[in-house]
Amino acid sequence: MVASIRDVAQRAGVSVGTVSNVLNASPRVSPATVGLVRAAIAELGYVRNEAARQLRAGRSSSVGLVVLDVRNPFFTDVARGAEDEAAKLGLSVILGNSDEDAARESSYLDLFEEQRVHGILISPYGDIEPRLAELRRRGTPVVLVDRESRDAGVSSVSVDDQAGGRLAIEHLLATGRRRLAFVGGPVGIRQIEDRLTGARGAVASTPGATLEVLATSGLTVLEGRRVGEEIVARSDRPEAVFAANDLVAVGLLQALVMSGDVRVPQDLALIGFDDIDFASATVVPLTSIRQPRHEIGATALRILREEATEPDLPPRRIVFQPELVVRASTVS
Repeated sequence: MVASIRDVAQRAGVSVGTVSNVLNASPRVSPATVGLVRAAIAELGYVRNEAARQLRAGRSSSVGLVVLDVRNPFFTDVARGAEDEAAKLGLSVILGNSDEDAARESSYLDLFEEQRVHGILISPYGDIEPRLAELRRRGTPVVLVDRESRDAGVSSVSVDDQAGGRLAIEHLLATGRRRLAFVGGPVGIRQIEDRLTGARGAVASTPGATLEVLATSGLTVLEGRRVGEEIVARSDRPEAVFAANDLVAVGLLQALVMSGDVRVPQDLALIGFDDIDFASATVVPLTSIRQPRHEIGATALRILREEATEPDLPPRRIVFQPELVVRASTVS
């Protein structure tokens, strides 16, 4: 049978209120009484029902985090940043994986709201901002992660994806390539749209440069490999490829290297986006556009905590600048 707080009080010979004061580290309880209560807790194996206590207070100490794809190391690093910051603030992080599925994303939002989480961090799929506005009206703070907010009432922490797209293409153009391709999708993900917009802008300003768009159904290694095999089979291959993220780039690289017919970067240069840890460890180290992954998560969690504590704070948009990291996949 599970021991209750009343059992502890009875064993220690004190009131339930005194046990509660001990659990909450109240200075009003004498050291001797604290010793009695602690001894009773140990003897009975009492475990405090923290969830019930938090719900009585109106909000739990957990933060909900919804990401697009938990398999992507980028989101693992963002989650780690949020978790590290949460630990400093006495909070915990519950991770949900939407898997780029709107219905699954909605289910996580429902679940987190029902659990009265401290707040929600979300890297959204599709047009989610009207739903987030509803959550905020009902008292749940929300911060967008890895996507800039277009809603004046919602804070966001992101990187400038358009600038990242421009950086990637400008680097490929600087190596002398002119027949370029963008590989990634689905383009309904705003981050991908913005990277493609930046890429197109850089191509448009360079006479003779072209950009072919090769869509993928997801941002995965398998989809990158599939498109890579299609490129290998072509006679009119692009001279360089900008992959929408590093996982797609890794799949492309696998297909190109395994073909034995395409040398990277001599025949085809390849650049990714995110600069995950694996990028520097591939068979041909991958040039990539770096995002401050850990800092994005930590900053978003910090803003969420501030807005949960002070609901009248004005929303903020934090936009980090991307960084080009050059490796052997683009420069021989």
